[in-house]
This record gives sequence, C-alpha cells and structure tokens, in this order.
Amino acid sequence: MKRTHYAGVLRTRHVDQRVTVMGWVHKRRNLGGLIFVDLRDRSGLLQVIFDPEVNRAAFETADKLRGEFVIGVTGEVKGRQSVNPQLPTGEIEVFAEELTIFSEAQIPPIHINDEDGAGENLRLKYRYLDLRKPKMQKNLMFRNDVTQAVRDFFNREGFLDVETPFLNKPTPEGARDYLVPSRVNPGHFYALPQSPQIFKQLLMVSGIDRYYQITKCFRDEDLRADRQPEFTQIDVEMSFVELEDILKINEAMLSEVFKKTLGVDLKTPFPRMDYAQAMTRFGSDKPDLRFGFELKTLDKVVSDSGFKVFSDTLARGGTVRGINLKGHGADFSRKEITSLEDYAKTVGAKGLAWMKFAEGELTSPIKKFFSEEEIEGIREVFEAGDNDLILLVADTLDVTLTALGALRVEAARRLDLLDSKELNFLWITEFPLVEYDEEENRYVAKHHPFTMPVEEDWPLLDTDLKRVRAKAYDIVLNGVEIGGGSIRIHDAALQSKMFKVLGLGEEEVKEKFGFLIEAFKYGTPPHGGIAYGLDRMVMLMTGSTSIREVIAFPKTQNAACLMSGAPGLPDQKSLDELSIEVVKED
Repeated sequence: MKRTHYAGVLRTRHVDQRVTVMGWVHKRRNLGGLIFVDLRDRSGLLQVIFDPEVNRAAFETADKLRGEFVIGVTGEVKGRQSVNPQLPTGEIEVFAEELTIFSEAQIPPIHINDEDGAGENLRLKYRYLDLRKPKMQKNLMFRNDVTQAVRDFFNREGFLDVETPFLNKPTPEGARDYLVPSRVNPGHFYALPQSPQIFKQLLMVSGIDRYYQITKCFRDEDLRADRQPEFTQIDVEMSFVELEDILKINEAMLSEVFKKTLGVDLKTPFPRMDYAQAMTRFGSDKPDLRFGFELKTLDKVVSDSGFKVFSDTLARGGTVRGINLKGHGADFSRKEITSLEDYAKTVGAKGLAWMKFAEGELTSPIKKFFSEEEIEGIREVFEAGDNDLILLVADTLDVTLTALGALRVEAARRLDLLDSKELNFLWITEFPLVEYDEEENRYVAKHHPFTMPVEEDWPLLDTDLKRVRAKAYDIVLNGVEIGGGSIRIHDAALQSKMFKVLGLGEEEVKEKFGFLIEAFKYGTPPHGGIAYGLDRMVMLMTGSTSIREVIAFPKTQNAACLMSGAPGLPDQKSLDELSIEVVKED
C-alpha cells in the first residue's frame, strides 16, 4: 500500500479517482449499515465510508477502529451527498475498498483537538500528542514557510549561509552561559553560544562580506512567555555598510516574508524613533504604537501644589508624569481604577493618582489639593475633555517612566485595543552605549562591547560615558522587540578603548577576546548586522500568546522538558570521565 494523496488535499476534481490515504482515526461512527471514519493527517480531515457492499472484510475491520489508530485506506473518491461547508474536503468522501491498520492506540491522555482545554504542563508532557492538533501543525508549517522565505531572500541578495561553532570559549555577553565540560581537557569548559556575535564579525574580517544563519542560541536565564533557554535566531552581518543600508535591506526582507506567508503588504520605510524619545513619550524602548496614551509631564504645573506626594517628589529631584486614557473615562469604575493602582505597584510605582473629567467637571480623590489654575494647567497638558481618565505617577524618573510605560499597555489590554492583526513596525535607534550595573559596580555594554559609539559622542567616552549614544537599533513589532543589532567597532584601537571604559583589564581582554583584537590588526571592513528572535517573530505572526506555541519541543519556565525529563543526572562514570564532582547542599 503506497500513499497517493494527503487526505486534506482531495477535492471534487478527484472524483472517480482511486486513491490511497494514510493517517490517524480522528473519529469513528457506526450507523449500522455504514461506518464513517474521519481520517486525519497534517493536511486536514477526510471522511471515509466503509460499506459492506463494497468490501465486507474492510467493513468488519473498520468496526474495530478507535481514535488515534493509524491506518491506510484505498478507495474511490465520490461526491458527498450531505456537503460539509466547514471542511475543505467537505464536498467529497472516499468509499473504502481496502483497509490496513498500521498500529493501534490506547485512549490518549489529551484530546486531539484545538479546544481540548488541557493544561500546559499536560500538553508539554505529551507533546507528541499535542503536536497532532491542527493548530500546532499549522504553526509548525507556518514556521517552516517563514524560514524558507528568509532563506530565499538572503540567498537571492548574495548572502552566504555559514555555520558557526556551538562549542565556544566562555565570554561575558550579558546572560549566563550554558557550560559544557571537556573530557579531554579536564577542568576546562566550553560555552554554548548566546549568539554567534564574535564569529560573524570574524567572517567579515575573513571577507565573507554578507552572511546569514538560522541558528540555535542558548542563554541560562530566567524565563518568561517569550523566552526559552534554547531559541532560534536569524543572524545577519554585512560589510561596507552603514546604518541606513542595514535598515533598508531588513525592511525589504520583512516585507517579502510577510507578503509570502501572511499575504500582507507592509508599508516601508518603517517609522523611526530614537531611544530618548521612546522613553519620554511611551516609557518603553519597545513602544506599542497601535494606540495613544502618550506620557505627559506635570512638573511645572504641580511644583507648588498642596499635594505633598507631588511637591515632595519634585523637591527630591523626581518627576510627576501621567497618561490620558482619552475617551475611556466611563470604561473604568472606582473598583477598576483601584485594580489599575494595584497593577502599577507590581511594576514599581508606589501608588497611582487619578483624575476623571466628565461634563466639564473633575472627579478625583486629590482634587481638593489643587487650585483652579493648577487644574486648568493639568487639563491643558493632557488636552483633557469629557470622558477622559488621567493616571499619574510621582517618583524617580526611571521608576515613573517604567511604571507608566507598563500601565499604558495594561490599560490598552483591558480596553481591548491590542489588535493582533494590526502590524505596527518601528525602528528604535541611538540606544545608550552603556548602562550601570549595581551588582558589578561598573558600567556594562547595553547591547554588547562590540557596538560602535555615535561618532560625535566619542569625546564623551573619557568624560561622560553615560551620555554616549550607540549606533544600535531594535526592530519592534506591536510593542515587542523582535530583533536588534548595531554597527560594529572595526578599529582595533577603538575596540581596546571600549574594553577599557567598561572596566575590563588588559589580561581579561586578552584572555577572553585576544583572538578578535588580533584579527582586527589585519584589515577589518566597516560592518554591522542584526539578529531576530525567530520564535518571537513567528509567535506574533500567528497571533500566539507564547513562543511555546510555535516551538516543537519547548522547555517550561523552569527550563525543564516535562516529556523527556531533561535536565537529568549523569551517571558517576560520566562524571568521573569529566573530572566533575557534584556536591549536594545541606
């Protein structure tokens, strides 16, 4: 028995043809004289009819079928009398002439349908069953289409797909490395790559000129809905380019991928916003622009107000800022505003003040602390009118921006303003070159130590490091960063200086990056690149809520595989060969 067609591709044009289909029994119905079986494979469902007048042996065997049996059927395609408009194959059916049972199946612990309601842990434990669901198979097929479109684009544009090593030397790149012990070099370890960063820069030194790779990366960090310990990256690097070249070709790539896979025409060029503007206006370096609610500053208006929370905060050098949920005042009751206040506290705010305007009147528990002039000033700053709700936070600048940035998105979510079908792309540029790490008590690279500073800021490397801007850029889709990159440092002297300002000593630099600095001495082209989180991008394109929905075998938030039991304990012989001793804590 050889399969001639996938079940879900059969249509009326196949009527009167003899076909062989194979797959899983989705449902079986015995109506006495006839047995109906819905056969499922990755292409969809097909109704198969077993009629004793066509083949009694096949009919009798079909009576033994149960859900998830794996079978093959040969028969003739006929027009269906009772058309099912819900199925692509709903106009035809197959009358079985032969039936083969390849394997029987026990009753599965989860139902094989998209609305089974199974908890995520159960789904991950039986992932091979979960992946039989139409939605999951559709997600994986869509992911395949995306990667194929990416490869087609870059291959046509002269990029070379080059593999870089998985077993690398441990280097500080921000997150924790996954370490791999070396058996032949006892006491020494490899690190799984957090990204191919150094090697793709070395490829530019090598003259490869245009490189891309769809590759696995690894980071031992705390997980969220859009994070995994191992993830897939679309990695890109180009020589003899500046920022404009990289942004332009990546807009072309994204436009082609979205057109081929979603049938969507993206409007280019994408809008751009520098980091400082994004933080000031939206409280986030990845702002969602599908709705308004921009942040406004009240410092001048309320500096002398009788509301001590505001005036004392300003006296300490803090700030008072807020957002106007314009036109949505009536959508939030007192109880719902209190809920927003509770949420604000979870994202760093000490509290949340509010003012509601309706029919020319102001309602607020802090109204009495403000003069008519101050209230009018607040109204002007927020352009407040009827049915507006203003939410205010007073704290340090960082806390205020972060809290209001998160609050505007949460309010939009509750107002159902986040349309997943709307695709809002945005470039964020000119990130700070460094940020201060309280734990290490020094400045660290915000992106990585190979990022080129903006030329006009070079003098600040010695005088005011925190003001130096980077030639770095992120691509944001609907408030989610899907990729980021930078123009790289290609001058050995500037790269050495960058290591120095980051507090890395000569010996440490030589130990960790000596081969890169050495390579730069032999002629390095100006270059830059970008890396996309493929899992995150496909998650957004499919409207999924977690990247676990678009990865075949993901880990849990504890970096565990519930199906295989990973991570596991090696046997003592393996540990001895690796010169490793596991010490149990008391």
